[in-house]
Parts: sequence; structure tokens; C-alpha cells
Amino acid sequence: MAQTLASPAMDAEASPPRSISGHFQRALGAIGGVWMRAARMALDIALPTLCVSCREPVHGEGVCAACWAKLSFIAPPFCPRLGIPFVYDPGPELLSMEAIASPPAYQRARAAVRYDDVARTLVHALKYQDRTDLAPTMGRWMARAGKELLDGADLLVPVPLHWRRGWGRRYNQSGALAKVISRQSGVKMASEALRRIRATEQQIGLSRKDRASNVQGAFGIADERKAEIQGRRVILVDDVLTSGATADACARALLRAKAAQVDVLVFARVVDTHRAPI
Repeated sequence: MAQTLASPAMDAEASPPRSISGHFQRALGAIGGVWMRAARMALDIALPTLCVSCREPVHGEGVCAACWAKLSFIAPPFCPRLGIPFVYDPGPELLSMEAIASPPAYQRARAAVRYDDVARTLVHALKYQDRTDLAPTMGRWMARAGKELLDGADLLVPVPLHWRRGWGRRYNQSGALAKVISRQSGVKMASEALRRIRATEQQIGLSRKDRASNVQGAFGIADERKAEIQGRRVILVDDVLTSGATADACARALLRAKAAQVDVLVFARVVDTHRAPI
């Protein structure tokens, strides 16, 4: 049986995992002592947890060691503004072409990993398959990648779902990640500060221009929450950064509410492997 990098505990404030073993393990919580240990051992043998990526049995929850090794963690050198990894080190403070040609409303962006096949599987499992047991590990990786942003930050604000989408999904994956990052960093979370005031299409399959149009004016701050934002250094939390259109629209809403600065922290970002600084 493969070993996982970590066996993340269930986020107590997130929706429980939907795995069969997860349901049985919670039911066994009332059994004490020797019987509980024996029952859990039997359960692990009968219903082993599977790697969310390759479906091989793993010890604990999450991904196996082989799939973890395939994740491409983002480390320097990268663009200091957008966090886009460079193919070579251009020297300090040199920006990517994207940051110069089309600077976003947010100040800086950081991501834990590149959005590759394994990262995509993790994101989709968290987002669509109720695998909130993945949030603790993903959130810890994000906290490590965003340490520079978290130092001195005042608030964590997750990208919100529209209420109709939230009703169907039952939880916000960005909120689940932000809770973990808040516990890791001590930065306060303001889960209801930012609202999606207009339903939007799914961004998947849209061009960069259409993505920007799709989310234009889709976010806002309620009047009673503006004092919470005003003058604060805010970190916007999301699962994936693709074109940056959603993050940019959210940042503009926060800046209209007079946030002092908005940075972005995501689990994964789409990266063009041929990008280079100028």
C-alpha cells in the first residue's frame, strides 16, 4: 500500500467527505478502546482509501507518494507581481510580460502548484466531489507558498459562489481553503465580506476576453461590511488562477470598498511553460 505525504484531518468547519470509508469511520467514533482500534483496522483492510488521482490504495487521505511527486510546486524564480514561474532566473524584481502589458487590479499573486493533471484532479475532487478532506493539505501548501503575502496581511477573503451555485454545492471550496490558511497563519477570515451579486456562466471554455466580460460587475461589498475592508490589506483566496479575470473583478470590488491593498493566493495556477521575463 502506498504512503501519503500527509494524512490531513477533516476540516471541522467544512462539509464532511463523501467517501464510503469516511462515513463508516464517523459511525465508529462512538466505539471506544480496543474495539474501536480493531474495528478501524478491519475497516482499513475492507475499504481502503484510494488516491484521489490514480485510485491506488493509500494510507490516510489524499494522494499517494507517486502522485505527490508529480505535482509541480512553484518556487523562485517567478514574477514578483503575478507569481508566474520563469524558465531561468532573470535577476531580482524583473516582471513577466503579462505583468507589464496588462497589470491587474490586485498587487501580487502566488500559487502553490502549477495546474497540471494531478493538481486538476485535486481541485475537481475538492470542488465537485465533496472531498473537503483534501482542504487541510492543500491549504497548508498554499500558506507556505503565500507566506510573503500573509506576513502583514489583515484579512483573508474567499472568492464567493453565487447563492444558487452554493445551494447546489453545499459549501464553497475557496472558503474551505481560506479556513485552513487562517488557522495556519493567524490572519482573520472574512467569509461574508465579498458577495457575488450576479450569477455568471462557468468560466471553463471561455476566451480571456469573454472571461473578463462574464465576471464584470459580478462582485460587491455589502454596505454594512465596508468598514471591515476599509484600510485593510486583503488576501483573496481561490482554488485556481487561470486568466485572472475573476480575481481581478473581486480585487476591484474590494478596492472600491477602500481596501489598502489586495493580493491573491490560490492553490494552482495555469502556467505557459514557454513564459519568460522581459
